[in-house]
Amino acid sequence: MLQQDLNTLQNLATKWEMSFNASKSKVMHIRKQLGTDPCEYIINGQKLEEVTKEKNLGIILSSNLKVADQCAAACAKANRMLGLINRNIENKNKFIMLQLYKSLVRPHIDYCTVAWSPYYVKDKELLEKVQRRFT
Repeated sequence: MLQQDLNTLQNLATKWEMSFNASKSKVMHIRKQLGTDPCEYIINGQKLEEVTKEKNLGIILSSNLKVADQCAAACAKANRMLGLINRNIENKNKFIMLQLYKSLVRPHIDYCTVAWSPYYVKDKELLEKVQRRFT
């Protein structure tokens, strides 16, 4: 069914003298259990690569829809920013540090949380660990 839609898109693209870059296109099957899926999708005669996770607009989507990878990436970025602040700021005034935290660290933790809102305790604790490190 999806292959028919891809064929229709390819025909429209050919008609309008456009092309799809199959090497930049990927397939992700959203499912509970990993396993072999007999479906193969083809554009321009090239089989589309199957992935289990993909980063799009700064959000890591995984085939099992868990946000552990996103939480780990957000914490890593936030911890790097905390290290940068710690190494480079000599005047550790409470007001200055709070402003730096709000402007440099917190955005990495809060970016698109509506889309990837962590629901496992371990993911929430990972994010709170960054805040505890700052305080």
